Amino acid sequence: MRFMFKVNISVEAGNEAARRGELGPKIQAILEEQKPESIYFLADNGERTAVFVIEMNDASDIPRIAEPWFLAFDAALEVQPVMTPADLAKAAPHIDAAVKKHG
Repeated sequence: MRFMFKVNISVEAGNEAARRGELGPKIQAILEEQKPESIYFLADNGERTAVFVIEMNDASDIPRIAEPWFLAFDAALEVQPVMTPADLAKAAPHIDAAVKKHG
């Protein structure tokens, strides 16, 4: 199952890591370990932010993904399941059934 993670790196921790020359290398090390399907970087609410999609088999995988970000950057994290267009197409019969029953 695919999950989207949004990681906000605290300004203080990000600045400190940048000053020590560790911001890029730490991010790269985490990404090499986690191998996200896709990742984008942006500023969100004034913080350095990464948004990425990763395949997980079980909810117990969440700490494996989250803890490196928490520990390296004092990051805040959001996670939610997501679908590809193929997943959505596969779900169409369930949507149709819900419409017939509840719509």
